[in-house]
Amino acid sequence: MIEEVQHASSRSVASKKGRSNGSVLTVEHLDSINSIEKGRIITSIQELDRVLGGGVVPGSVVLIGGDPGMGKSTLALQIAAAVGDRFGPSLYVTGEESLQQLKQRAERLALSVKNIHGAAETNIETIAQAIIAVRPSIVVIDSIQTMATGLMESSAGSVAQVRECTALLTKIAKAESIPILLIGHVTKDGFIAGPKILEHMVDAVLQFEGEERYAYRVLRALKNRYGSTNEIAVFSMMERGLQGVSNPSQVLLSGRNSDAPGTAVVAVIEGTRPLLVEIQALVSHSGFSMPQRVSTGYDGKRLQMIIAVLEKRCGITLRQHDVFVNVAGGFSFQDPAMDLGVAIAIVSSVYDTQIPSDVSFMGEVGLTGEIRQVTQIDKRIAESRRMGLVKTYIPKLDVPGQPDGLVEFGKLQHVIHDLFVVTANG
Repeated sequence: MIEEVQHASSRSVASKKGRSNGSVLTVEHLDSINSIEKGRIITSIQELDRVLGGGVVPGSVVLIGGDPGMGKSTLALQIAAAVGDRFGPSLYVTGEESLQQLKQRAERLALSVKNIHGAAETNIETIAQAIIAVRPSIVVIDSIQTMATGLMESSAGSVAQVRECTALLTKIAKAESIPILLIGHVTKDGFIAGPKILEHMVDAVLQFEGEERYAYRVLRALKNRYGSTNEIAVFSMMERGLQGVSNPSQVLLSGRNSDAPGTAVVAVIEGTRPLLVEIQALVSHSGFSMPQRVSTGYDGKRLQMIIAVLEKRCGITLRQHDVFVNVAGGFSFQDPAMDLGVAIAIVSSVYDTQIPSDVSFMGEVGLTGEIRQVTQIDKRIAESRRMGLVKTYIPKLDVPGQPDGLVEFGKLQHVIHDLFVVTANG
């Protein structure tokens, strides 16, 4: 429960808003309304433009969240500099640092600051007046949890303050056709702090993913009214800020040790982009009465299912073994096409036999041990070929005339027999 103190002036305004002013609501057919397509603002940060659906829409409100140290403020400052240089001065409002600190960060990133207006302010009414007066090409609010309105006596960051400040900024963005970028804090569980209505009020929600210890970051669209929510952007944290990674498959496979047992390459799809990732598995005898099943970057419940299928359908005994599965690079994926690669990596570790370095896998594993179809298989195969993987294990397609290098199987045990038993006997 949060107390909100309402002053007499605000009560009178609220009472006036609650009464009709005698105007009549105009209702129109949608087909009689002329659709005005406004051009998007291209930030020149290609990975960001991809996630947003082709650029920033004028008048949109975009919320960026992520753990501390992910690069939210760094990316926002890069956006302000890029848009400011191309479309006129931008406005960066900071409630967490001074303008001197902001300039030092821009100089460290080697960004041009001549087209960036800065303001160190937390009062949302003052900020709103500045936005209307300056009319910048884009506005950055860093962060929304530090902003407060004078109409409430609750502290900044409370549910009421975040809701009211976002509502005022959204109103200005729509009325003045100025895009506003909000930076949001996250809770210890990784969710954006504040009321859930905050995500409903904005037009797009972008979430940073990845481990702070790794150099690579994934920016994922959780909501986008003007584009797809399946796109991701891959960035590398460099000395000069976040740099887009145009070929993430090469990066994800760059440190792979193909001679070691327990590694497999799988092709996943994120939005319209195919990626090749390395699955690492380690199976060892357990010293506990209940063996460990640890998964990093892969769904733990699906790992339990894969282990059960391997035991029941394929005769691979794992009940007295610890099983560890890791997606190399610190990324996390939910594509069910990873199932086949995870299962094969586990079996490779059990047999202590390496998988050929030029092989990739794609396929969903069912409870009966069948290998099920996956989406956009053509893109996955093309990405595998582009990265030099000439042999691919795929679900049975029942389509004649498949290209060379594709190996179709309908059952998981048949893939295991082909890779480990037939190869060993041969």
